[in-house]
Amino acid sequence: MHADEADVDEALVRRLIAGQFPEWAELPVERVESAGTSNAMYRLGADMVVRLPRVAGAAEDIDQEHRWLPRLAAALPVAVPAPLGKGEPGEGYPYPWSVFRWLDGATPDPGEPLAEPALFGKDVAEFLVALREVDPAGAPVSYRGDPLAGRDARTREVIAGLRGTVDERAATAVWDAAVAAPAWERPAVWVHGDLQPGNVLVDRGRLGAVIDFGCMGLADPAVDLIAAWYLMDAGAREAFRAGLGPAADDAMWERGRGWALTIALDELAYYNQETNPAMVRVARLVVGRLTEAA
Repeated sequence: MHADEADVDEALVRRLIAGQFPEWAELPVERVESAGTSNAMYRLGADMVVRLPRVAGAAEDIDQEHRWLPRLAAALPVAVPAPLGKGEPGEGYPYPWSVFRWLDGATPDPGEPLAEPALFGKDVAEFLVALREVDPAGAPVSYRGDPLAGRDARTREVIAGLRGTVDERAATAVWDAAVAAPAWERPAVWVHGDLQPGNVLVDRGRLGAVIDFGCMGLADPAVDLIAAWYLMDAGAREAFRAGLGPAADDAMWERGRGWALTIALDELAYYNQETNPAMVRVARLVVGRLTEAA
């Protein structure tokens, strides 16, 4: 997916485990199929997963994950990854890496109807309300902690570059409304920053776990409203917004639409049917949901 991506396979994972965590050396290793862009995943035995950054930028998240995920877990209503070990570069692999507890569940297909749309929307809202209430002292700034207006020039450039792929007029209308909405002027709060289908697990139609906290940190909470278009149909979206309460006012909702749009457009500009067809499909769906009424 990336020009500078590290080479990873099952044999490398076995060597890394044997050299750094010999107590797990006899456990089976199996690649986890995923459309994830930043990390490669390998199941280790029945209860663990090895997570290896594909690129240098993803490797920079590891220390933060090991520091903050155990603290966040205590405050959140659903499971999040539990770090079990931090590996070091070795065997020709250049980055630190992690072993986490395996979490059961399936990633949702946003193109398919949700089994429990209202309950799922409510679950995601409860997760975000709890996350926003975590003490921000000492927390990092999110990867998406910049004001939405800071993406204005880049987003308009991407819209122009995708002419013929997306509805330029409708996408511009959504973006105009987002950057015109009142900015978040209160203190930044904890956000996940990347609530996409590959980063949540569903169990019997309900939110079972939230994973991949590489974008976590402090930001305008509107960035987490991308879940409304990445994860939900209209029914779930209504329950989601109601569950967020008065904080999800019109200004925050418009900024959330803007965040979903700019992220999806960047994905369409960067990935293609050869490098990540699943992400391209989801990004097209998201842009369609956002622009259909514009």
